Amino acid sequence: MINAIALPVTEESQVGEARRIAVALAAEVGFNETDRGKVAIVTTEAAKNLVKHAREGELLLQTVKTAAGYSIDIVALDRGPGMANVGQCLRDGFSTAGTPGTGLGAIKRLSNFFDIHSVPKLGTALLMRLSPTQNRREASENRNYLEFGVVHLPKAGEQICGDSWATENHLDKNLILVADGLGYGGLAQEASREAVRVFRENAKLGPKAILEKAHPALKDTRGAAGAIAQIDRTHQTVCFAGIGNISGVVFTDNQTRSMVSYNGTVGHRMLKVAEFVYPWSPQSLLIMHSDGLATQWDLNRYPGLATRHPALIAAVLYRDFKRTRDDMTVVVVKVRQPA
Repeated sequence: MINAIALPVTEESQVGEARRIAVALAAEVGFNETDRGKVAIVTTEAAKNLVKHAREGELLLQTVKTAAGYSIDIVALDRGPGMANVGQCLRDGFSTAGTPGTGLGAIKRLSNFFDIHSVPKLGTALLMRLSPTQNRREASENRNYLEFGVVHLPKAGEQICGDSWATENHLDKNLILVADGLGYGGLAQEASREAVRVFRENAKLGPKAILEKAHPALKDTRGAAGAIAQIDRTHQTVCFAGIGNISGVVFTDNQTRSMVSYNGTVGHRMLKVAEFVYPWSPQSLLIMHSDGLATQWDLNRYPGLATRHPALIAAVLYRDFKRTRDDMTVVVVKVRQPA
């Protein structure tokens, strides 16, 4: 997955630019002309809705790589009035702006996956995932145990994100890494990508052992904050180890449990690293993020959000708790529910 592209959409002139960028991104990952046309329609309708109804409207565009190939996620975010009745708003013909009322219905029909979360006075988030025709034929054969949602963005005004993240599967375990290279820009990215390299080469080890391998490997870089969570499907646990300011949380049954990291910098100063084990269940969420996301978020503020797709959860947290003065990565993980 590449960096997300964040586009403010607050006026009509930005709709066409959003469409052009989305279509170019789709072409880059192999969408044919017909599928690019669907991306254009969905992006246009979502952007127009932001202009008409939203406050502080924003589109996030991101490619998602699965076993079946690349898809495009389009996320529309706003701090607008929200929807009192989501089902009513999705019906064709319903409108609060004097339009024909077909926008949300068309978006849902053209998307291969659609999800929505809206809270009155807090705002609305729409997730629209579009896949090329050839990928859809293979998707049913590539259903993994976990599903992920990620927002990964550089500091405002920068092109390169100094954060990195990665996942690995090993037997009955799933491992997730988030690394934040010190500072920002290319040198920060070099450090976090080195952490990813070590993580991938040592995925058969536990979180503590991987961080211990990464420490000498990062000594010639700026260094990084890093955390690794290992979900054990057999024992229904999460094993977590972290160095520096990567936050890790397990959210189960409306209860939030923060996981323990030690102070330090992988590659420079790592006096102590240890593993901590937490309960995990098929209803749990794992949320890991760098310090580009403020830590005072509370999912209980958002009724029903924990049941939505992880990409929608990550986007809402980004919308309401991003810090534009730093790179930002938030990874949300949950057990894939039966279709």
